[in-house]
Amino acid sequence: MSKRLKVLGFGLLLFGITVYSLFPFYWAVISSFKPSSDLFSTTLKLWPIPWTWEHYKNVFLAANFGRNLLNSLAVAGGTTLVALSLGSFAAYALGRLPLHGKNVLLYLVLAMTMFPQIAVLSGLFVLLRGLGLFNTHPGLILSYLLFTLPFTVWVMTQYFRTLPRELEEAAYVDGASPLMAFWRILLPLTGPGLVTTGLLAFIAAWNEFLFALTFTVGDKVRTVPVAIAFFGGASPYEVPWGSIMAASVVVTVPLVVLVFVFQHRIVAGLTAGAIKE
Repeated sequence: MSKRLKVLGFGLLLFGITVYSLFPFYWAVISSFKPSSDLFSTTLKLWPIPWTWEHYKNVFLAANFGRNLLNSLAVAGGTTLVALSLGSFAAYALGRLPLHGKNVLLYLVLAMTMFPQIAVLSGLFVLLRGLGLFNTHPGLILSYLLFTLPFTVWVMTQYFRTLPRELEEAAYVDGASPLMAFWRILLPLTGPGLVTTGLLAFIAAWNEFLFALTFTVGDKVRTVPVAIAFFGGASPYEVPWGSIMAASVVVTVPLVVLVFVFQHRIVAGLTAGAIKE
């Protein structure tokens, strides 16, 4: 009986956590299909009656939302690609090569993620202005690397450390250089780690708001989170909650699809360091 009560309690706990986590997204979805008049109703409705596509039409027709989506895709994709490219080389050096003080370097890399964005905002603004990268995609990518690259280096270093040393030794016996062993032997084995790290870096860049708000002007480069914040209603005093909810759903669905598509590799990547040699 005691074991059954524990299982029941654990199940209720998981159910409560699941409902707590998914209900905000569920509410956003049903609110995006509600008529505008129902959004301000004091009566709780867990299902939209009648349904309407009005808010989705407003998002894509009245606002330049398609351009903002392409901007977010370009910036998040570019950030992920650069972070994985540079981070993999750095992680290989810190995780596999006999370097003095590499643990100190690794902790310094991790310490870079502890600074709040607002603390580096002014310095980064001056840097981007000086380089002529203000209000450009490369400028946003460079700023996003400030928090995605250290995370990538840290996670990939732990992953490289789990790979057997015999793989490199066999490659060296066959005449391979360290760079060749990295490119042809070790990097292909880090697929789950690359997918997990890349997806988390993509999500972080996709959802970033402060840098995108500060370093962009107009819809030419503006990303989705900032575009949603600038949504306007029929009057300056109206908040278009229906359009905001519809845009939030459109932005969130691709991330959910990516997680479901790569869920097996994500699990493999997250548990790669669970067993130590």
